[in-house]
Amino acid sequence: MNRRTRFAVLGAGVIAQQHGTVLHQLGEEVELVAVVDPVRSRAEALAAEHGAQAHATLAEACAAVDFDVAVVCTPTGMHGEAVAQALDAGKHVVVEKPAEVSTERIEALIRARDRAGTVVTVVSQHRFDPSTEIVVDAVARGAFGRLTSAIASVDWWRGQNYYDSGDWRGTWALDGGGALMNQGVHTVDLLVATMGLPVEVFGYTGTLAHERIEVEDVAVGAVRFASGALAVLHASTAVHPGLGTRLQVHGDRGCAVIEDDRLVHFHSAPSEEQALGLSMGGTRAGTNQVQRFAGPDGTLPGPVTSVAGRMSDAHLLQYRNFLAALRGEEELRVGLEDNHRAVGIITGLYEAARSGRPVVLSEPVTTVSSNR
Repeated sequence: MNRRTRFAVLGAGVIAQQHGTVLHQLGEEVELVAVVDPVRSRAEALAAEHGAQAHATLAEACAAVDFDVAVVCTPTGMHGEAVAQALDAGKHVVVEKPAEVSTERIEALIRARDRAGTVVTVVSQHRFDPSTEIVVDAVARGAFGRLTSAIASVDWWRGQNYYDSGDWRGTWALDGGGALMNQGVHTVDLLVATMGLPVEVFGYTGTLAHERIEVEDVAVGAVRFASGALAVLHASTAVHPGLGTRLQVHGDRGCAVIEDDRLVHFHSAPSEEQALGLSMGGTRAGTNQVQRFAGPDGTLPGPVTSVAGRMSDAHLLQYRNFLAALRGEEELRVGLEDNHRAVGIITGLYEAARSGRPVVLSEPVTTVSSNR
């Protein structure tokens, strides 16, 4: 593209302000030209910050200004409608996670994307964290040998005032779920990124520490992957005062641990023979090789926070990948199919908790690759 890529942001809440800041960081490469929100005063306030136009509806924005990409920042349960409208208008799309609250709805968006012939990325910025990239690369190289298991946990706290702050919070219709869908989706996405195709899930959910919400504040489950590897999954907003997130990836020749987006443990045996030589396991000196990835100041790989501490450089990297995909220079790293797998684990666990039976997961049928 010879001119700037022109963006319209749909929804003018807090997350939209952050996307506006990232677009500003991209500089001359892009331009924010429209902000859409049914509450016109909110649209006008955000638009004024970026020299953009304010509109009440997407149709109004499409009629008034030419743009290439719609950034969907509406409440979760309204993502699909906004994405579908943007695709019908021939726009590329950046959509906040998750793209929709069910795999069936994501499949409908995949079909709409294929009809439109445009590109859709789902915000999954932690795939672009240095810690994640190191582990994903190690898996691809076989540095951990055969993957055997994983543990993914999100141990957070949300007070009752969090859920009471908005009518949509804690509802199935607009939140799509609780601790697992809202807070845990990024960690579930990293589970997919590192472990591959999920094929079956079972689990339990509970609402144990909060009132006046429809969804869970605790979820636990087990996931089986196509490789045969197994994973344990835990997500909660009922861990007072709140701990953090943790992903452990295990293989028969090595393992890695990412804690709060920072790589804290890495081990890879150079050969199967050396792996077998550590007969009893343990934490003896030399088993943690994480320092080989440390920077000159000894800092371990992790997120580098920017944008007033609200978003990370990983968001910027995802936007750059998206723009490169539009130009045909790179493959898109996070598409609708990727999000379908993460949401499949989450909604499958919800179904298993209701039915008391394991749920078999399936891939969407698509005629166009998500990695354009």
